[in-house]
Amino acid sequence: MEPGRLWVVSTPIGELGDLSPRARQVLADVDVIAAEDTRVTRKLLGSLDVVPPKVVSCHDHNEGHRSVAIIECLQEGQDVALVSDAGTPLVSDPGFRVVRAVIEAGLQVIPIPGPSAPIAALTASGLPTDRFLFAGFPPRQAGKRRSFLESCKEESGTLLIFE
Repeated sequence: MEPGRLWVVSTPIGELGDLSPRARQVLADVDVIAAEDTRVTRKLLGSLDVVPPKVVSCHDHNEGHRSVAIIECLQEGQDVALVSDAGTPLVSDPGFRVVRAVIEAGLQVIPIPGPSAPIAALTASGLPTDRFLFAGFPPRQAGKRRSFLESCKEESGTLLIFE
């Protein structure tokens, strides 16, 4: 039996029309969708007239043990799509542990590019785009936040930080 593939599918960050036809097709064709929030993903699938396959949660709190279940599905020949609530999985969203585990298991990971909030913000900012650093979310605690920002101040390119 041929193993399944893990599809890392970017989802819209506010405008449903930003979902690519290829992403829609993958979501319609896979056997399992691993979603950051199943309610958000079911709503997206409904708006696309996609009959949801098996949809399971995959978030920060269960990603470790969910990785094991996803690998089992892939080894059984099932295709799995990994989605976050908005944008690209792994970019300040869950998914890193899943993708790393799948790669370590020798299985295939296929990205489906699409909406990315950091890139969208960068392209509309008027700031230089030839070199940039996406630093994610800074810590909330004042001291850690200050240290985080201090560590970024030597960056010579445009700095992207979520807030």
